[in-house]
Amino acid sequence: MGLNSQLLQEHLLLLAADEFILLIREFMLMSEKRLSFKEMCAKYDVTPRTLRYYEYIELLHPTREGRARFYGARECARMTLILRGRKFGFSLEDIRQWLQMYEHEGTDAQMRDWIEKADRQLAELAEQRSQLDDAMQELKALRDETAGSLSKA
Repeated sequence: MGLNSQLLQEHLLLLAADEFILLIREFMLMSEKRLSFKEMCAKYDVTPRTLRYYEYIELLHPTREGRARFYGARECARMTLILRGRKFGFSLEDIRQWLQMYEHEGTDAQMRDWIEKADRQLAELAEQRSQLDDAMQELKALRDETAGSLSKA
């Protein structure tokens, strides 16, 4: 990996850490209101089962009052990052490490490891895009051929 590429990746990682801090600040400024379990599901468009699972595997740590759960700014920021990580195709374990790194200012080794995972995921997504582009071209050609046959009839 070239020096410029490495510097760019390190810069992007620092931007992501800054973004996490900004997300927390944004949620704190938005409201001091805590979200209930039901509100959290609605806000992030996740099922109750998904939200409970994220708690079970300790990605989220709501405040408990009796049987009720409440989610503050920190948990909302974490949920935003969890969903973003899932959108990028990362495993929940990768996301857990990502969250730990940002909350505890991960070591250089953790950051390098995450950069490697991000590189692998980017390569995987590029391959998926290529396969999707090929499938779309093939479908378009078949569609055009069928439309041509129909117009001749």
